[in-house]
Amino acid sequence: MTTISPRRDSGGRASDCRSSKKQRLPSVSEEESSDDSSSGEEESDDDDSSSGEETEVEFQNGSSESRERELVVLSDDSDSEDEKTYAELLRSRRPRRLSPPKSLTLPDSDVLDYPNCFEPLRKPIFQCNNGHLACSACCTKLKKRCFFCALPTGDIRCRAMEKVIKTCVVSCPNAKHGCKQIATYGKEEASHAKLCLFTPCSCPVLDCNYIGSYKDLNNHFRITHKKSPGEIMSIEFGRQEIFRLDFNDDPVVFQMEKEGDLIVIQGFKGSHGVYASVSRIAPVVPVMGQLYCSIARLKENSTLRLEFMVKNVQKVREKQEQPEDSFLLIPTQMLRGDHLKMQICIRREYVPS
Repeated sequence: MTTISPRRDSGGRASDCRSSKKQRLPSVSEEESSDDSSSGEEESDDDDSSSGEETEVEFQNGSSESRERELVVLSDDSDSEDEKTYAELLRSRRPRRLSPPKSLTLPDSDVLDYPNCFEPLRKPIFQCNNGHLACSACCTKLKKRCFFCALPTGDIRCRAMEKVIKTCVVSCPNAKHGCKQIATYGKEEASHAKLCLFTPCSCPVLDCNYIGSYKDLNNHFRITHKKSPGEIMSIEFGRQEIFRLDFNDDPVVFQMEKEGDLIVIQGFKGSHGVYASVSRIAPVVPVMGQLYCSIARLKENSTLRLEFMVKNVQKVREKQEQPEDSFLLIPTQMLRGDHLKMQICIRREYVPS
């Protein structure tokens, strides 16, 4: 009888152990190469981690810079130091132009006026969600409602249009009369127009339609009307001149002998008497200086005299208009006929009577 003994597990295990002992061990060079590779992997991991940190730092810096720029854009003070610095940064990063910048010309500056108030757009300029512009004054008057579509407005600034307005320059409205001044569009333009020496002035002679600057008008009057009888009379500072003032006639015009200024005397008959007004045809600017006059109504047994500052005007009043200032009121009891015997003296300084 044959007996079959079972297989021992220990032998199998020993066989497995022997087989494991027979595995080839790595050589020294392979160990070094493996160390190098592992160290390389560790270095690459370190590089990746460090580069990730740098990237994260750069991203954080970039996000903070973008937030800072956003604050600059939303700032209400466009002339702040932060915005100036940001503008310089943009200019430094702008690519170099191959050709010089070109100037643009608008055929009519009225396109920059707001259609509600018809005034030039000035900073701050707002816009609604539909892109319609609005000036600050109209936003308040219209209770922050868009003039075009009635949407809310007054909270979103239109920086692009503000930049356009800031860089726009316009010539003086009196350029055709000789002014060469160039001003920025809007407030500076309006300020210059009020003080411009070339403000157009109209000739005071009846049926003469000449309009020109202050100096051109003086030359025109001296050349054109010097041969007209009774239309031109010369006067000097501090010298008294006697003349006749008619109620229903052309105004009396004196011209300063050296300076050429035109002094106009007009008579207006009212319910309380006759208003004798004195004015100078000149722009209202400080460089012109002030003139004073002493005007009197001469009568046989009495004289009515008054001294006041001569007002600068660009056009004489109409016949039916009563003067508001710079006049002598001659009462009815001192009137006789349709004309008055008058006396006038022009001075640079006020001399009380």
